[in-house]
Amino acid sequence: MDLTRYVTTFGQAMQRKYGEKVYKLSVNAAFNCPNRDGSRGIGGCAFCNVNSFSPQTTRYDSVREQIEQGRRRMSQMTGARKFIAYFQAYSNTYGELERLKQLYDEALACDQVIGLAVGTRPDCVPDPVLDLLASYQRQGKEVWLELGLQSARDDTLAAVNRGHGFAEYRDAVQRVRARGLQLCTHLIIGLPGERGSDALDSFARVIELGVDAIKVHPLHIVKGTQLARQWKRGEIEELSLDEYCETVAEIIRRAPPGLIFHRLHGSGSPDYLLAPQWCRSKWGVLGEIHQRLTQKPGEHYLSQ
Repeated sequence: MDLTRYVTTFGQAMQRKYGEKVYKLSVNAAFNCPNRDGSRGIGGCAFCNVNSFSPQTTRYDSVREQIEQGRRRMSQMTGARKFIAYFQAYSNTYGELERLKQLYDEALACDQVIGLAVGTRPDCVPDPVLDLLASYQRQGKEVWLELGLQSARDDTLAAVNRGHGFAEYRDAVQRVRARGLQLCTHLIIGLPGERGSDALDSFARVIELGVDAIKVHPLHIVKGTQLARQWKRGEIEELSLDEYCETVAEIIRRAPPGLIFHRLHGSGSPDYLLAPQWCRSKWGVLGEIHQRLTQKPGEHYLSQ
């Protein structure tokens, strides 16, 4: 199975750029979220339990300690020599500028760290923060801003208590693009009330605004969330493996040349995952996507 015939993965893009593999090291800097602390809402998104995807780190582990631990482990396993500090849990641009700079600087000062990947929300990227990230990029650092959109449908975003609409995403993208920052957008396939066609529409709207990369994964119903409670009451229809794989394959077929895929599937912690159970099989899912692309490639792959 070789999906790189059909997609440019993040690892592939970094290998081409730096001549060797580059690995992300996940960092939990104990950020909060404006959709939890009352500034935008309370309770967070209906699908979100950060413990289901983020490493169990404590606020007593400094950014440097987390990176050093991850770097040593990854170096021993793979021989890696270049790393990107991935600020992943919650909204990693949500804080005072001085504190953000201190945390980002701490990460970039670690040995063999060549850049940052910063995950956040479209309504949480004020201009001073974008200017700070752009300044690192001008210094030659590898900088990625990852915006969690999830869906371009405002009714879907409201239904999952997202706390923002597509307008905030459009505004953020315009300001990100004006600074030349590399942008990755997250989309979730299978949100309540949506079909594969809705995800394709969201993808089209994202591409129209301009983006360097996307990250897609199926909706995970995990313990400790509003969706979990709805699922137990039989109110949530589970996304099927077939619909997910065909939707992702169609996204790849429609992708413009040069688009980077940071992720094609996501598998949450088995300790938290309730459904769909097929999410547990990463390579099985990727194999199904590859099979569909082999049977029906996109137009710009037909000559390969």
